[in-house]
Amino acid sequence: MEDADLHALTTKLDLLIQRVEQLKANNRLLLANEKAWRVERAHLIEKNEMARHKVESMISRLKALEQDS
Repeated sequence: MEDADLHALTTKLDLLIQRVEQLKANNRLLLANEKAWRVERAHLIEKNEMARHKVESMISRLKALEQDS
């Protein structure tokens, strides 16, 4: 193999290694973002459930007041 071919191959390998490292970094970032979104989603679901229970409780109290009248 000639020096020029070896140099070209080395350059391509270096670029490929850099690209792999970029993809790994992007993947880590995406996984961290996914985790954050999942945590936020769980929190929002919990808040939604609490609000639903409060509304159901208010409706029950209103119905009870209506029946007492």
